[in-house]
This record gives sequence, C-alpha cells and structure tokens, in this order.
Amino acid sequence: MDDSAQVSARTSTIDDWTTALAQSTGAPGGGAAAGVMLAIAYSLTSMVAGYTEVDDTLRAELDAVKDRARTGRKTALRLADEDAAASKAFGRAFRIEPGAGREDAIREASVQAAESSADLGITGAEAVSDLEWLATHGNPALVADIAVACGALRAAVAGARANIGFDLGSLTSSGEALENVRRQHPLLWKTVQQLDDVLAGIDRLTAEIEGRAVPEELQR
Repeated sequence: MDDSAQVSARTSTIDDWTTALAQSTGAPGGGAAAGVMLAIAYSLTSMVAGYTEVDDTLRAELDAVKDRARTGRKTALRLADEDAAASKAFGRAFRIEPGAGREDAIREASVQAAESSADLGITGAEAVSDLEWLATHGNPALVADIAVACGALRAAVAGARANIGFDLGSLTSSGEALENVRRQHPLLWKTVQQLDDVLAGIDRLTAEIEGRAVPEELQR
C-alpha cells in the first residue's frame, strides 16, 4: 500500500508521515525530510526564545526572533509538501517512454525540483542569525536545544544543497553540457554556493556553542 499519497507535513501525524517517508515512492523523500528538519529547527528556535527573558533594550529583537520562528516553521512545512509534489513530478518524468517528450519533461521537472530545494535552503539560511542571537542572549539553560536546532538546520540546508546539485546534474541526462546548465540557471547555481557559506556558518556556531557548553573531555 502506498501511504504517501495522503500525507502532509502540515496535517499528518509524525507516525503517518514517517511511515510514508519509509515507502519506496520518493514522495515524500529526502527533500521533504529536509523541510521537516527545517521546521524542527524553527520550532526549537521558538521554544528557546519563549524561555528567554531580556531587558527592555533587547525586547524588540527577541519579539522579532519569535515572529520569524513562528513564520519559518509554517513555511518549512509548506515547502516540505511542495517538495513532495515536485518529487512526484520528477518520478513521473523519468517513467515516460524515451523520446523528446521524456527529455522535455525531465528538464522541466528537474528545474522545478531544484527551485523547490532552493526555496527551502534560502529559508534555512534565514534562521542562522536568530540562532546566533539566541546563543548570545538566550536562556543559557537551553543551550543544548540551540545546538540541536543547529543540527536540524544543518541537515535541512545540506539536504537542500545536495538536491539542487542533483537536480541540476539531471539536466545533463539528455546531453546538455553542464556549462550550459550553469548559464541557463545562474540563480540556482549561485544558491548552491551560498548554501556552502551557510553550512560553514552553522558549523562555526555549533563549534562555538560546544566550546562554551560542553566539557572539554566530551568535545570531539
């Protein structure tokens, strides 16, 4: 039985959604999972912000963090569902009989899937500064939760980056040169590079948090 057709990251239970993810359908797949990981990162951001008390000089900044976290969580779950839909279209394209129609369908589905992953990665990039803020001003008792949020965020951004690269690579399956793909889709190509920088930033923040909060004997 295919459990993936009815599930939604926004409305299904965790059990139902992960059961569908475990199916050999690819929709939801890794991209949608990255969206759920991003929602977890934003949820933890919201939780830590809710436990944080600041003086009046930082109140507006804290409120803005809370607002972005609430919005980001909802956006991430929507993007997870959109990625699942893009994955279905991607799979259908590859099942078309060989010919010009199949190649056109693969190109269109590849670009749509890459754009979906790019949206997810960019949304994830926006969370880094808020986690940095909480690492400095947040409730110190919840620093481990910030570290977990960083881990979830890294998984989401790394997944988005990998999927964009794969989807762009799929455009070469019909004989298109990779350099042509780069010229035709400069924004997607640039997003891959931007997400490399985002991942480096997450790694720096995670290391800084562990350096402060984890006993030296337990650090990697």
